[in-house]
Amino acid sequence: MPSDMDISKVARLARIALTDEERALYAGQLAAIIEAAEQVQALATDDVPPTSHPLASTNAFRGDEVTPSLPRDEILAAAPDSEGGYFRVPRILGDLAGSGS
Repeated sequence: MPSDMDISKVARLARIALTDEERALYAGQLAAIIEAAEQVQALATDDVPPTSHPLASTNAFRGDEVTPSLPRDEILAAAPDSEGGYFRVPRILGDLAGSGS
């Protein structure tokens, strides 16, 4: 089981203040984590090849192919507001001219 000194050191490194009750709580939780890690380390895994992911995965990207889309006028007709063939959206940034940004 981790000592109070271990818990205090981790708390100091994380720059958090802990009460005595919190130190006791976290010591118990850390002990459970360490025990679980020890159980995993004790498993015989000599015949298990190293992997980067537990499940086999394949490239999920599709080919970059041009496909037909809906007509622009039909899309803009469904938009809340449009202007000059584009979506019109509310301004979220103020005037940045002359702000030094």
